[in-house]
Amino acid sequence: MEEDDFFSINRLVEFGMSVAVAQQMVQTMNHTMTNMHIPGAMNPMPVPQQQFYYAMIEGNQAGPFSEQELSRLISEKKVTKDSYIWKPGLSNWEVAEKLPDVLKLVALCPPPFQKNQDQ
Repeated sequence: MEEDDFFSINRLVEFGMSVAVAQQMVQTMNHTMTNMHIPGAMNPMPVPQQQFYYAMIEGNQAGPFSEQELSRLISEKKVTKDSYIWKPGLSNWEVAEKLPDVLKLVALCPPPFQKNQDQ
């Protein structure tokens, strides 16, 4: 029997190892695909947690406010960068300008409308 013969012990061992590696690869890919989260592909969309805030307005604690409500208060200038804000997860009240998520709301708030004087 020759070394290159399909039924040689070396070829059979090589074939067996190839099958074992292939099975392990299939198991790994199946595990990865099972745990993969693709929105809309029969996986529920994650529901974002609704954040809420409390604010000191005119010396009084007010709230809870949703992001939309806090954004409205910012546009009405009732909440400013110097206002104290508290939200779940904070140990103490913080000045609004130190909270990135509140600064995001400030950045998304449109400036007051002013008619162009040139027209």
